[in-house]
Amino acid sequence: MTLKLCGFSGSNYYNQVKLQLLEKQLGFVEELVLTGTGAPELVDRSPMAKVPFLDTGRGCISESIACAEYIEATYPQFPLLPADPLAAARVRELVLYTELHLELPARELYPQAYFGGKVSEETQERVRKLLVRGAAGYAKIARFAPFVAGAAFTLADCAAIVHLPVVSGACKLVFGEDLLAALPVKDYLKAMGERPAVRKVNDDRKADTQRMLAAQRAK
Repeated sequence: MTLKLCGFSGSNYYNQVKLQLLEKQLGFVEELVLTGTGAPELVDRSPMAKVPFLDTGRGCISESIACAEYIEATYPQFPLLPADPLAAARVRELVLYTELHLELPARELYPQAYFGGKVSEETQERVRKLLVRGAAGYAKIARFAPFVAGAAFTLADCAAIVHLPVVSGACKLVFGEDLLAALPVKDYLKAMGERPAVRKVNDDRKADTQRMLAAQRAK
């Protein structure tokens, strides 16, 4: 059965899995699933009512890292994890650093940066400290040579491409400075943007963002 990626293209984590599928040249279909409804049928497929989740035809898998591991194990063509165990662990390390030490703290800034809300000064200061520390840690293990983990495109790039620009943008909009400025993010993203799979993800993200904005204005 064809894999079904469930969620929406405005989601970073959805795009992380989508980029993996595209880079591996796998056939899959997309099912638009919105969060916030709490519908029983959603909880049955994704217990925390989150996206993305992957419908494998034999059951659903939630959480992006679990989806990624399933895809790599089931579809070995065009691998995005190295065969060497240590090199594979380094890639997983980079993915987790991106998610836990950059995107997760920055997420607290998104209401003000992207949705017209307001984040308290106390929260801003706490997030700034976390991001400064996270960026310093990430800089020690990210190689950008030319890919995040080194010479080959990996799952670390799937994470970096979708999360780093959002983190940088939130920092600039809330703090007035890019806390990732010491990293070669701009040049890296420009180079990655030439990849057909990345262009596809970016184009779909922009279209879906416009859809969501239009839906908000219609309320």
